[in-house]
Amino acid sequence: MDNLSVWITIAVYIAALVVIGIVTGKKSKSVADFTVGGRKAGAWLSALSYGTAYFSAVMFVGYAGKTGLSFGLWGILAGIGNAVFGSLLAWIVLARKTRDVSARLKIQTMPQFFEARYGSVGMRTFSAAVIFVFLIPYSASVYSGLASIAKNLLGIDDAVFLIIIAVLAMLIILFGGYLVQARADFVQGLVMMVGVTLLIVCVVRSRQVGGLQGIMEYAKTDAGLPKLNGSQWVGLMATVLMTSFGTWGLPQMISKYFGIKDDRQAKRGIIISTFFAFLVAGGGYFIGSLCHRFYTVGKDMPAADDIVPLMLKDSALPAILLGVIIVLLLSASVSTLCSVTLSASSALSIDIVGNRIKKDMPEKKKGVLTKVFCVLFIILSYVVANTKTPILDMMSYSWGIISGSFLAPYLLALYYKKLNKISAWAGILTGFFIALVPATCKVLNLCGNENETVLKLMSQGPLYACIAMIASLLVCFVFSVFTQKLTDKKVNDFFYNGTVEAE
Repeated sequence: MDNLSVWITIAVYIAALVVIGIVTGKKSKSVADFTVGGRKAGAWLSALSYGTAYFSAVMFVGYAGKTGLSFGLWGILAGIGNAVFGSLLAWIVLARKTRDVSARLKIQTMPQFFEARYGSVGMRTFSAAVIFVFLIPYSASVYSGLASIAKNLLGIDDAVFLIIIAVLAMLIILFGGYLVQARADFVQGLVMMVGVTLLIVCVVRSRQVGGLQGIMEYAKTDAGLPKLNGSQWVGLMATVLMTSFGTWGLPQMISKYFGIKDDRQAKRGIIISTFFAFLVAGGGYFIGSLCHRFYTVGKDMPAADDIVPLMLKDSALPAILLGVIIVLLLSASVSTLCSVTLSASSALSIDIVGNRIKKDMPEKKKGVLTKVFCVLFIILSYVVANTKTPILDMMSYSWGIISGSFLAPYLLALYYKKLNKISAWAGILTGFFIALVPATCKVLNLCGNENETVLKLMSQGPLYACIAMIASLLVCFVFSVFTQKLTDKKVNDFFYNGTVEAE
C-alpha cells in the first residue's frame, strides 16, 4: 500500500506535465516561440524557470551529500552563495541588459549573442559546439542523481527509471519547447518549494536529528562544525563560487533572460528567484549537512551520491510525503534536463547548421531539426551517465568548461565597450583550456591511466572552474588594453542604448 501511494503521487505529477505540454504546445508556432517563448514570460514564470533549471537532483543528491560529508554545517554556505551570487546578483547584473539586447537584435541563443556583439562567425560556431558537447556531462550528472533516487528510494532498476525520465523530458521539449518548459517549470517550482519546506521539517524532527536541540548539539561537535584547514577552505570556497558564479556563463540560464516580457517583470524576477534559491538551495545543502547525525564516517557512511536518498529513506517519512519528496527531486531534475537539452540543441541547429551549413533553411525545418537534436542529446546524456562518474565531477567539468570559456566575454559584452573580438577570443580560449584539465584527466583515467597526478587533477573540477573564470576575465581586460584600436564602435553603440521594453 505504501509503494502504491508513492507511485500514485508520481503518476499525478507526470499526468500534470503531459496536460501542460498538450495545452501549451499548441501555442508554439515559430522557432522563436520554441526557443525563447516569444519573449512573453512574466516574472514568476521566468524566475521559477530559472530556479528549476539551476537546482536539480545534482544539487540535492550529489552536491548536498558531498558538501555535508566533507564540511558538515559549513556546507550551508554553498546554498547561501547560490542565492546571493547565483540568483540575486546574477539577476541584478545580467537580466535586464540581456533581455534588452536579445529583444532588439532578435537573439535566440548565446552563440548568436557572441556573433552580434563581436562580429565573429567563428566564435558563434565554436561556442555552439562547446555548448552542445560539454552540456552532455551536466545532463548526465542529472541522470546519475535520478539513478540514486531510483535505487535507494524506489527500489527499482535505475536503467528502467532513467529511460522513463528521458522519455518524459523528450515529450516536454517536443510538445513545444520553451513555453511548455517554462509553464511546466512553474508548476515544478511550486512543487519544489512545498517539497523542500516539508522535507526540512521532517528531517529536523526525525529521530536521528532530534529537532532544534539536536542541531545545536550537532553544531558543537567536530563532525557538525569541523575545524577546516587551508585546503578544505579552498575546496569549500571553490564549490561555493563555481556553483554560484558558474551560472553566469551557462546558456540554459542566460536563455531565461531572453524570454522575459519587459523591464517590470525583470525587476520582479530578482526578488522571486532569490527567495526560491534561498529556500531550495539553502534547504538542500542544510539537509545534506546533517548527514553525520545519521551515519558515521568509516562505519556506515554511504557513498557521497547515496547519502541524501538514504537519509530520506531512514527518516521514516510517511508514504505520501515520500512520494511528494520524490516528485520534488523529479521536478528539479526534469526541468533542468529540459533547459539543458533545449539550450544545447538550439545552439547546434540554429548556430551551426542554420548559420554555417544550410543558411537558407526554412524556419519550420529548423524547428524540426532542433527537436531531432534534442532527442540525440538526451540519448547521449543517458550513455555518458552510465560511465558511473561521480555527480560532482561531471557537473564541475561541464560548468567549468562552459562558464570558464564564456562568462567573461558575455558579462563584459554588456558593460565594457572596449572589449573586442581579439580580446574575447583570448578570454574564451584561456578559460577553455584551463577548465579542460580535470575533464581530460578523467578521460585518461577511463582509458586506464591510474597515475597519481591524473587521479588528483580529475577530482579538482570546481577549483579549475574558478581559476578558468577568473583567468578569462583578466585576459579579456589585458588584451583589450593592447587592442583598443580594433574595437568596433558601431557594434558597441548598438548594444548600449536603453532599457528593456515589451515587444
